[in-house]
Amino acid sequence: MTVQNSEPEARILVVDDEPTIRELLSASLRFAGFDVAAAADGAEALKQQAIFAPDIVVLDVMLPDMDGFEVLRLLREHHSTLPVVFLTAKDDLQDKLQGLSVGGDDYITKPFSLEEVVARIRTVLRRTTATMPETAVLTYADIVLNEDTYEVTRAGHEIDLSPTEFKLLRYLMVNSERVVSKMQILDHVWDYNWVGEASIVESYISYLRRKMDTPEALGLTSPQEIAEFVPLIHTKRGIGYVLRASK
Repeated sequence: MTVQNSEPEARILVVDDEPTIRELLSASLRFAGFDVAAAADGAEALKQQAIFAPDIVVLDVMLPDMDGFEVLRLLREHHSTLPVVFLTAKDDLQDKLQGLSVGGDDYITKPFSLEEVVARIRTVLRRTTATMPETAVLTYADIVLNEDTYEVTRAGHEIDLSPTEFKLLRYLMVNSERVVSKMQILDHVWDYNWVGEASIVESYISYLRRKMDTPEALGLTSPQEIAEFVPLIHTKRGIGYVLRASK
């Protein structure tokens, strides 16, 4: 006999004024192992937040009393880091960009597959609830990354990184000696559903290498220093990248 795990994977608040969609989503998410509450408008969503304390909200943009962007603002007044996945019939790029610019974690356009919604929710939960290191300082080999001061050094040399380069390096350090794919990097470094080419990852890996993974970047000039230099960012062709202190 199979024993079901009684502990829900997470608590989800579904906010949609269309009863069919609201009920179908709620039932599907419960079947997937989530604890679910539902609301038909923004005011009810705010009440449910206080009662249910959701871990994530699936939020329709078009609601009868206020739009989803305003609901997000009000939700975040009580829980500043509450993850929100927007759900809407609008497919205009400007609507998507507005949803992301006001702090949405993802954006799903109707019609959608239930499998896609579950997968997106789990992706956002992984990204937003991952256990953070107790210290804000990450180290690997001779790299030191300070999340509080936004500083990076390698072998004592200060490295000037853009915000995206900093996030990419942090992800590689958290997963040091483990190969991560381009899609995993896109999922964790670019905080939305990237609609461009995965080759953007190759470009940013190249930027990191040029800034901190060559003898020239560290100011090494002597033949001995250059010979002893060990690059840390490695490509696993057809798979992804790995931060590893070995040649």
